[in-house]
Amino acid sequence: MGNKIKKLIFKEEKRQRETLNLIASENYIPKNIRDVLSSRLSNKYSEGYPGKRYYAGNEYIDEIEKLARKNALELFGLKEAEWSVNVQPLSGTPANLAVYFALVPLNGKIMAQCLDCGGHLSHGSPLSITSKLWKWVHYTLDKKTQKLDYNAILSLAKKEKPKLIVAGVSAYSRIIDFKKIGKIAEKIGAYLMVDMSHIAGLVAGKVYPSPFPCADVVTTTTHKTLRGPRGAIIFANRKSQIAKRADINIVNLIDKAVFPGLQGGPHNQQTAAIALCLEEAKKPAFKKYAKQVVKNAKTLAEELRKKDFKIVSGGTDSHLFLIDLIFSGLEFGGKQAQERLEKGGIILNMNIIPFDEKKARDPSGIRIGTPAITSRGMKEKEMKTIAGWISEILKSPETDLPIVQRRIKKEVEKLCRAFPIL
Repeated sequence: MGNKIKKLIFKEEKRQRETLNLIASENYIPKNIRDVLSSRLSNKYSEGYPGKRYYAGNEYIDEIEKLARKNALELFGLKEAEWSVNVQPLSGTPANLAVYFALVPLNGKIMAQCLDCGGHLSHGSPLSITSKLWKWVHYTLDKKTQKLDYNAILSLAKKEKPKLIVAGVSAYSRIIDFKKIGKIAEKIGAYLMVDMSHIAGLVAGKVYPSPFPCADVVTTTTHKTLRGPRGAIIFANRKSQIAKRADINIVNLIDKAVFPGLQGGPHNQQTAAIALCLEEAKKPAFKKYAKQVVKNAKTLAEELRKKDFKIVSGGTDSHLFLIDLIFSGLEFGGKQAQERLEKGGIILNMNIIPFDEKKARDPSGIRIGTPAITSRGMKEKEMKTIAGWISEILKSPETDLPIVQRRIKKEVEKLCRAFPIL
């Protein structure tokens, strides 16, 4: 390994060991999964699907991919006769793109939750290529409760009649009622796609409702609450009634959209690591982990609320929550808050909040998540300590801030030593 790369990797590993990671979309991959990612599986090219490859020498790669599919079905309690699994998408946005291309004609209409109300860039944000290829209609939140208003979503769906409705978020802390959104899609004859990237581990751990009984398609990344490698999975409902009425083979369309439509050969080391992470998530220990993730998020949000921080929607039912900094009485937005906390050893991300009047590069809020610190073994006691540090750093006057940051950074490092990363 080159000295420069080796030194940079060492520095990054040190940074991870010595800081508190509160980024909701990040986690720590166990060593056995990291080992698979660096295996010789990356030497093999495997265009196509098991039994239908364009290259020889894929006997064992086929078995790995079939195992990943099997583990995915078992983890979420699905039957192969009812659901297909594609584990080849390289990440979440490519997985979502594949579904859009498969089910919605170019310039067709898709409805999803808007970005500033907790949606994702790949759900039709003007910044995403998805907004250039399809017409998007976005539903928002109730301004008073900052929660989903299903009657308003139904009214919008009836008016706009989208071909596909996307349910799923990256910065919404409450339970999504998949049954209600499923009924809305059914009423207007639209496909329902659930992007469960953020909550997949919580669904697997049975601390968040499953979208599968209501959805035509479910997409997910594997590197967030599932605690796996960067990658994605697409589940397609073979029993989709809307697909049957249209005489469409939803599985073939999605598989062809992934390959050869959007990408070439899969990353075999990634497929194997996904198979292993799904295997790990089937164990009882993972269910305890998922339960603790939510407990930690609830505790951290409540402790910050007690310290007069405005929690968007009043709390959380999942692994993350948002803080409205302006409403909390602070004179700065998310960018400065993120920078202040990073110097104190606390890593999180600035985030737009519902109906934010500030821009995304310096929004009014921050997003806080507990998957990574829970992977370290931290529980409610540590959440109370972390809440105190966050409050002290954000509320300290500029004159005192450097001293406060240096002290808290040392305290953070001490806590991190007590809870080493996997």
